[in-house]
Amino acid sequence: MVRSMTGYGKYEAENEDARLTVEIKSVNHRYCDISIRLPKNLNAFENDIRRQIKKSVSRGKIDVYITYEAIGSAAADITYNKELANAYMELLAGMASDFQITNDIDAFTLSKYPEVFTVKETTCDADKLKDLLETTVSGALKEFIRAREAEGEELKADLLNKLADLKKAADDIAGRSPLVFEEYKERLRAKVTELLGDTKPDESVLATELVIYADKICVDEELVRMNSHIKHMKETLEHEEAAGRKLDFIAQELNREANTTLSKANDQVIADQGILLKTEIEKIREQIQNLE
Repeated sequence: MVRSMTGYGKYEAENEDARLTVEIKSVNHRYCDISIRLPKNLNAFENDIRRQIKKSVSRGKIDVYITYEAIGSAAADITYNKELANAYMELLAGMASDFQITNDIDAFTLSKYPEVFTVKETTCDADKLKDLLETTVSGALKEFIRAREAEGEELKADLLNKLADLKKAADDIAGRSPLVFEEYKERLRAKVTELLGDTKPDESVLATELVIYADKICVDEELVRMNSHIKHMKETLEHEEAAGRKLDFIAQELNREANTTLSKANDQVIADQGILLKTEIEKIREQIQNLE
């Protein structure tokens, strides 16, 4: 199943000590570029998170956001520094006396002064935290990949429709090519007859001219290769996940055959279909840029 390079996933999990939330989102990128934002107490696990994501994702600009909340017995311990608060109060009273102003300090205001309250973060068990983090990242990854796959299916359907249009244009060229040769043959014979009158034309000369012309306009090989590339692209869409780079290469090959076909066009109908080929291939290439 092909995947889009854009997606979003979120998951939250907790144990008796902590609650973690992981969000993963991505946009198109040529390579796999992972940016992780996490609290300081989880920094030691950054490489583990990166490795875990790379096992499931091969391309995209991926942003990972992780939030941590201590709960239960691991919640932060807040202490009140009575000595420091008393020192603040004495200084404030002195200031009020010196400047003859009202000292209307209250407990809430005093609590905002530096270090009156001290927040001491308690540490969770490292192994438990690592297990919880792995579980949470895994849950977010599942949602993230599910979103990528859903959008990938939409892109796949669009690409298959475009490939069908491409196949029809190629078939139209294949059907038109023999008629172009026959029309040229009739025009050539009529022109020679007009010029020579009752004199019988040299059939070997006519045959040589027709062979040269047929070789000049023949696109059989190009159409065979194009149909092979179309088939290959369909199979890749059906059976491969990280198919973006491969599909882009196939699209380049399709474009090469379309260019050659158009350069050999000596007929307005074929020229129009050749332009249609290039237009559809360009649309395909643009859409492929959204695939992982």
